This record gives sequence, C-alpha cells and structure tokens, in this order.
Amino acid sequence: MKDALKKSILSLISVIPMIIAVIALVGLMQTYITPETFSFLFGKNAFFDTLAGTFIGAISVGHGMISYVIAEGFLQQGISYYGAGAFILAWVTLGFVQLPAEAAVFGIRFTIYRNILTLISTILVAYFTVVTVGLFL
Repeated sequence: MKDALKKSILSLISVIPMIIAVIALVGLMQTYITPETFSFLFGKNAFFDTLAGTFIGAISVGHGMISYVIAEGFLQQGISYYGAGAFILAWVTLGFVQLPAEAAVFGIRFTIYRNILTLISTILVAYFTVVTVGLFL
C-alpha cells in the first residue's frame, strides 16, 4: 500500500510540469482564436463546417461541463449545428495541445492510435448526429 502511494505521488510530481504547460498553451489558444476567426472558418457547408469544428476544437481543448454553453454561443453566432457539434466533441475528446503530455504518460503508440481513431469518430459522430436529429425535427 505504501509503495503504491509513493509511486503515485512521484508519478504525479513528474507530470505537473507538463500539466502546467498544457494549461498555458490552452490559455494562449483561447486568447488568439476570436469570434471573427470562427465566422471566417464556418458557414461553407456541412462537410467543411464539420471539419473546421473538429480541427478548431482539437487545438482549443476544454472541459465538458461548459460545452452546452459554448455550443449555444456558437449557434447564436450563426455557426451551423455541424460545426458546433464537431467543435464540442473535439474540444472534449481530442486536444492536440496535450499530445506531448499524453505521450509521456501513456506512450507514443497509444497516443497516436487514440487520437487518430478519435479524430475519425468525432467527424462521423458530429455529422451523423445532426443528420439524425434533423430526421426527428
């Protein structure tokens, strides 16, 4: 029990610098990505809105607790459901900014596979979610 606790604490201490770096990078990204940027990137069509939402969300990174509030803000700015849905999915699940920290903790191979599969599923889930909801409205 003591050995496990000691190893856990040492592991946490070794990851703290990476966590601080990730938080700093996320703050910088949120500062420099403005509403004008979103207007420029979105509004083309469903496919491109889904791609734009996925990639912007992947580099922005966020927490799921406020995702609905952000999605509402996107919709009020005129961003399509495709773009808003893809952004929120990628924002919560991908996080390219976190790749070095994730690779250090889980290994590079796992990190690459997880992010590739998550990228593909984010695009598919965002697109088909909007299509499916559209069938019921």
